[in-house]
Amino acid sequence: MHCPRCGTLNSDDARFCLKCGAALPATAPLPAGTVPTGQPAPTTSPVSRAEYAGFWLRFGAIIIDALLLAAAGFVLSFVSLFSLFGVAWFLTSLFSWAIGWLYFSLMESSKLQATLGKIAVGIIVTDTEGRRISFGRATGRYFAKIISAIMIYIGFLMIAFTEKKQGLHDMLANCLVIRK
Repeated sequence: MHCPRCGTLNSDDARFCLKCGAALPATAPLPAGTVPTGQPAPTTSPVSRAEYAGFWLRFGAIIIDALLLAAAGFVLSFVSLFSLFGVAWFLTSLFSWAIGWLYFSLMESSKLQATLGKIAVGIIVTDTEGRRISFGRATGRYFAKIISAIMIYIGFLMIAFTEKKQGLHDMLANCLVIRK
């Protein structure tokens, strides 16, 4: 199917153009002279009308989340100070890491679709169709942030320069962050 906006050839089951991101008709165009029946297919989705969350809004959300997780980490560290065994410190570090992973993955895949920081600034995480993401996709997005960070944080800076305000981790997980 050709994109009505830019003319790029996309697969027949695509809902958005691979090149420009425009919403594609739900069905293939009818042959000339054919009269359509029933309701017309919508040409836009909630995502195509959504306002993408930019870099600074998302930066504010991660600062709030980092402060919350740091407070939880401080409490765990304080508790582990009373232990004389190195194993307790290792387990505390492992537990802190698991808390971060579960916090982001569970919150973003929940009905809220956002962490507490994202809720505070009014943004949510969706898939590219505007639907709630699964726990598995949220987990993949969380670990893809490691790749975004390893590249001197360029994966995060991409948010400021891409059309849909996606970081590398968003692209790898096929996610969008939009204003609620």
